[in-house]
Amino acid sequence: MNARAALFDLYGDHLRIRAGRASVAALVRLLAPLDIAAPAVRTAISRMVRQDWLAPVRLPQGPGYALTPKSVRRLDETALRVYRTGSAPWPGRWHVLVFQPVRRRGTRERLRADLSFLGYAPLSETTWIGLRPSPELDALLDDQGVPADRFESTLDGDPRELVARAWDLRAIARAYEEWMHQAADLVGALAPDAPGDRVFAARSRLVHGWRNFLFRDPGLPHELLPAAWPGDQARAYFEQEAARLLPAAAAFVDRNLDKGVH
Repeated sequence: MNARAALFDLYGDHLRIRAGRASVAALVRLLAPLDIAAPAVRTAISRMVRQDWLAPVRLPQGPGYALTPKSVRRLDETALRVYRTGSAPWPGRWHVLVFQPVRRRGTRERLRADLSFLGYAPLSETTWIGLRPSPELDALLDDQGVPADRFESTLDGDPRELVARAWDLRAIARAYEEWMHQAADLVGALAPDAPGDRVFAARSRLVHGWRNFLFRDPGLPHELLPAAWPGDQARAYFEQEAARLLPAAAAFVDRNLDKGVH
């Protein structure tokens, strides 16, 4: 886990509900259990400020950084998908995006990564589909300077065939099975009386691994998935263990936020 990803996870999982801000000293302390050194934390913060994810603030504990509106939108939508809160049934209609070809390779790669994170998948280089419009889509397209025609549409045909073209379900299923083994090893290595920093680190790695599925799995409805979908078992395990480890991890975060500059 790199420093930038760890900061996104920390703000999304803990700091968003604690006013969305923290001192630099607290951020350094909180990422130390993940073996991320202070220089890496500061470098990642600077990068996130340039990209409008964080903004500098003065706090009683010293200089710090707060979430920007752009970050709040991203983290709130991420939380809805990670913890499945407020999800609505799929209405059977696809959200379709059609672009002009994107010439610049860097823009094309960023667009592909961002659209995948929002749950879209390509049918071709210039046509993408998703289960529903993403609240982040307008801001994403504006940031990249990429106009798109958008449609809401039903499919004349078998939606399972469309899903098989757009998403590699076998690869996603294998990834869930591998994650389950890794997560069980991670949680199983945690002693019952483990100190707060160890619990925080283990839960952070658990959540980070789970969040990575947002780049791969759009959360397809069961009617479009194979039987005995391993993502269901993986999600049940994640929700159980993330909730079980949360009190000790949250207490560790609170202790480090309350400390002054040393």
